[in-house]
Amino acid sequence: MLKTLRMLIIASVVATPTAAMAANVDGNRIINADSEPGSWMSHGRTYSEQRFSPLAKINKDNIGKLGLAWSHDVVTRTKRGMEATPIVVDGVMYTTTAWSHVLALDPVTGKVLWEFDPEIEGAYAAKGCCGVINRGVAVWNGKVYLGAFDGRLIALNAKTGKVVWQTLTVDQKMAYTITGAPRVVNGKVIIGNGGAEFGVRGYVSAYDAETGKQVWRFYTVPGNPKNPQENEIHNKTLATWTGEWWKYGGGGTVWDSLAYDAEQNLLFVGVGNGSPWNRAIRSPGGGDNLFLSSIVAVDADTGKYRWHYQTTPGEEWDYTATQHMILAELEIEGKVRKVLMQAPKNGFFYVLDRVTGELISGKNYVTTTWASVIDPFTGRPVVNPAARYSITGKAVPQFPSPFGGHNWQPMSYSPNTGYVYIPAMEIPFAFPPAAKDAFNYEPNKIDLGIDMAQAAMPEDLNIRKAIRGMIKGSLIAWDPVAGKSAWSVDQPVPWNGGLLSTASDLIFQGDGQGNFKARDAKTGEEVWSFFAQTGIVAAPISYEIDGQQYVSVLAGWGGAVPAILGEAMSKAARGKVNRILTFKIGANKTLPELETVVLKLNPPANFGDQKILKTGLANYQDHCFGCHGDTAVTGSLIPDLRYSERIGNAESFRSVVLDGALQNNGMPNFSKYLKAENVEAIRAYIVHRANQAKVANQTKIVAIK
Repeated sequence: MLKTLRMLIIASVVATPTAAMAANVDGNRIINADSEPGSWMSHGRTYSEQRFSPLAKINKDNIGKLGLAWSHDVVTRTKRGMEATPIVVDGVMYTTTAWSHVLALDPVTGKVLWEFDPEIEGAYAAKGCCGVINRGVAVWNGKVYLGAFDGRLIALNAKTGKVVWQTLTVDQKMAYTITGAPRVVNGKVIIGNGGAEFGVRGYVSAYDAETGKQVWRFYTVPGNPKNPQENEIHNKTLATWTGEWWKYGGGGTVWDSLAYDAEQNLLFVGVGNGSPWNRAIRSPGGGDNLFLSSIVAVDADTGKYRWHYQTTPGEEWDYTATQHMILAELEIEGKVRKVLMQAPKNGFFYVLDRVTGELISGKNYVTTTWASVIDPFTGRPVVNPAARYSITGKAVPQFPSPFGGHNWQPMSYSPNTGYVYIPAMEIPFAFPPAAKDAFNYEPNKIDLGIDMAQAAMPEDLNIRKAIRGMIKGSLIAWDPVAGKSAWSVDQPVPWNGGLLSTASDLIFQGDGQGNFKARDAKTGEEVWSFFAQTGIVAAPISYEIDGQQYVSVLAGWGGAVPAILGEAMSKAARGKVNRILTFKIGANKTLPELETVVLKLNPPANFGDQKILKTGLANYQDHCFGCHGDTAVTGSLIPDLRYSERIGNAESFRSVVLDGALQNNGMPNFSKYLKAENVEAIRAYIVHRANQAKVANQTKIVAIK
C-alpha cells in the first residue's frame, strides 16, 4: 500500500553538538516556555497558542537594520503552498513543506541537517480540497511527529530523521487527509484530519507518543443511530440530527486548530463543516447538527466530553470553527477571566470562558449578512431567514463566503497591547442549492449539495468586475474586551499570512503580494518590509541563539483562495518559488533575481455548441475548479489550463484526465467519475474560456528561477 520510505540523512547531523540534545521537550518545558523565550517549542510557541514572542532585541529603533540572514529554497516534486510554522528548539529548526516533507535545519545558517520524505502517492492528492500542504510538526522527548497527507502519523528520531514508528490514523479507502500540525499533551500526540467536502465523518485522536498506540478517539458527529455510539455524549447529540446523515459522513472534521489548558487539563478542539453543505440533504428535518462548527472541550487524558460551544448551529455555509484558538486571561468588567478566543469563518469574534464554555461576547469582525448579531443571552446567532438556502431553495449573495472572514492563517495575541491580530477577508458568495435529485453521493467525490456551475463567476465582464470590487483583505487589530477593531489596514489581495507579535510591540506578517512586513503593534504603521518574490501565507516565528534574535517565515504561494479565486488574484505575487526566509539585525543577504516568463494564450478555435459548453462548465465546476480555479482561472502555482498546450489536442488532454499521465504530480485519474464525452466537454469549455481571454488580450506573467 505504501511505498518504501525514502530519506536523505546528512551524516554531519549526528556529530553536531546541538543534535545530542535534539528536541528534548516535555510538557513542563512547554508550560514554562517563557523561561526560555529563545525557543519556539510548540505550534503556537506555548500551549496557549498566542504566537507572542517575549523577545525584544528587534525593535522599532533598529528595525531598519533587519536583513536576510539566510534562505533555503525548497524543492519538492511540485511547488505547492507553504503553510507550516517551524519549531526551533535545542539548536535545530524543524519544519514541513508541501507533500508532507520534513526538514531539519541549522537555524543560524540554514544548513540542511536531514530531510524526510514520506513519499505520498501522487494520486492521493485528489482526496484533498485545498492542496497537498502541511502546517508543521510537533516535538517531544527526542522525536519529531508528522501528520502526513495520506493519514499516517509518523514519529521520527529528532537527531537523524529515521522513522521510530508510524501508524495509520484514517481509512485510506475514504478521502481523509491530514494537513494540520499535531500537538503533544501529557505524552499523547493529538491529531485530526480533513475530508468533509468528500463525505467523511470527523474525529480527533490521541496516540501514545512513545509507541504510536491509539489511546482515545472522539468523534465529532454521531454515527448511525441503530449502532452504539462510540462517545457517550452522542446519545444526546442524536436529537440534533434528522434523516440519514451517516450515509454521507456528516462531516465535522478536525482539520486544524487545537489548544490545551494545562491547569484544567482540557483539550480544545475546533470542529469543521457539515457533509454535505446543504442541510436539506444532510439533515432534512433541520436541527443544530452537533458538533458541527463547534469548539469542543474534552479531557486531554481520556477524550471524554466536558463542554461545547457551537458557533454556527445548523451549519450549511462551510462556516468551520477550525480556525486558530487563543487562550488568555482578560480583565472583563473588573474580573479576570480565563478565556478562549476565536475568529471562525462565520465572521464573528468569540470570547468564551474556557472553564465552562460560557459565551462572554460575540461581535462581528467583518461584514456578516447571514446573521445580524449573536444573542448574548442564548449565545446563538440571529440568522437572516433568507440565508437559509436549504429552506428557501433560493441563492442569496451573502458575507462571509465559504472561504470565511478568517481562514486557517493563525492570529496572534499581544498581552502588551491587548489586541488580537486577525488576517481577515471579505468575499461574497451565493449558495445556489442543487436539486435534491441531482445530489449523487459517492465516497471520495465532492458533492456539496450546491450547484457549483450556478455559483460560478458569470461570464459578463461588468458583473465579474463588480464582484472583484467587493473582494478585499485586511489586517485587523481586534480589542477582545471592547469587542471592536482598534485599527485595521486594507490589503490588496484577500489571502494573506498569519501573524507574530513580539514584546517590542512589533507584529510581523507576510502578504499575498510577496511582502514580509513589520508594523507597529499599537497603530498598524508599517515600519519595515522585505520582498520575498512569492506570496506568503504561513505565520512567522521568532527565536534567539547566542544572544541574536531571528525572525523566520516560510514563503510559498498557495491554498484555497489562490487556487479557486484566480479572478481576484491579479495583484498577487507571481514568483514560482518556495523558500524559508530568516532575518536578523545587521544581515544583508539578497535573493537571486527571478527570470520573468510571459505565458501567451494560443488556444485552438472554439468548438462545441452551447449545450456542450454548458455540460463542460458543469463538469469543470464539479471536478476541476478546486485546483484549477473557478471558471478556469487560477491564481495559484497549479497550472492555468487556458494556457496549456494540451487543450489543443483531445488525445493529450484525455491522457491526463482519464489515463493519469501526470498522476505523480498530483493530477489524479478521473476515469472513475468522467466519461470521454465529459472530458471533451470540459476541454471545449476551457478552450472557450481561453479564447475569451485572448480576445481580451490577457497575458499571464510568472517568475521562475
